[in-house]
Amino acid sequence: MDVNLFKGNLNLILLSVLEGGEGYGLDLTKRVDALTGGHITLNAGSLYPALHRLERAGHLTATLVTPARGGPPVKTYRLTDAGRVELERRREAYSAFDQALRSLW
Repeated sequence: MDVNLFKGNLNLILLSVLEGGEGYGLDLTKRVDALTGGHITLNAGSLYPALHRLERAGHLTATLVTPARGGPPVKTYRLTDAGRVELERRREAYSAFDQALRSLW
């Protein structure tokens, strides 16, 4: 996949996957990979800065959770109401852009 397409839609990708329920970094990576059939792969270098930006913007909340299997706590992210509004805004914008491109083809 073109890296520029990925970068421009990373927030939409993360908000979309978190709509399905809260998750921590590795969990989100696995869910995106599974849901996209391996077409979108997240790496820590892009994932965590994006999660932190979304959290600072008020679109996500984060809590430290100790995994049931034990081990150190992990930061779990969850959509806020503002995040759901942002997700819908981004989906509408993406849909309009997609339709515009398809009209060119």
